[in-house]
Amino acid sequence: MSGAQSRRASLAEAVTNTVIGYALAVLMQMIVFPLYGIAVDLPSHLGIGAAFVAVSLVRSYVLRRIFERLRGAKWRNSKAT
Repeated sequence: MSGAQSRRASLAEAVTNTVIGYALAVLMQMIVFPLYGIAVDLPSHLGIGAAFVAVSLVRSYVLRRIFERLRGAKWRNSKAT
């Protein structure tokens, strides 16, 4: 199964994507929240962002592993026929 992404590479990709997403999310919160009358200080923004980061990281990793497993199953099935 050449070209498959290792679990470590999946995790590295998910972490990189999530770190960038975290910075963007906090920035967007700081821009959008005041438009809705939500007043939040910087530590709260960072905490809210961290909660979403945790969920996003797990989601990205799990989805990547599911797709890798599906890709592996497809490769094994096509090789068997």
